Amino acid sequence: MSTSAASTTDLTDKQRRILRYLREEGDTQTYFKSRLIGDDLGMTAKEVGTNMTAIAEGEFDVDVEKWGYSSSTTWQVTV
Repeated sequence: MSTSAASTTDLTDKQRRILRYLREEGDTQTYFKSRLIGDDLGMTAKEVGTNMTAIAEGEFDVDVEKWGYSSSTTWQVTV
């Protein structure tokens, strides 16, 4: 079992949903706003931002870095 698969079990449902979203959308997009992720997943920007920290600090096949803030936190994502 890979590290990313093993670590995924430690994530909450919201974190798994965000990670799945980033994997799917990360092939065509590099920067994501918390507000827009939340709109697509039915969460608030605050919920996304809070849960992105666990993804950014974890060892997954997606690299997440807090990149900027302008009307909503922007995340740089590399798949």
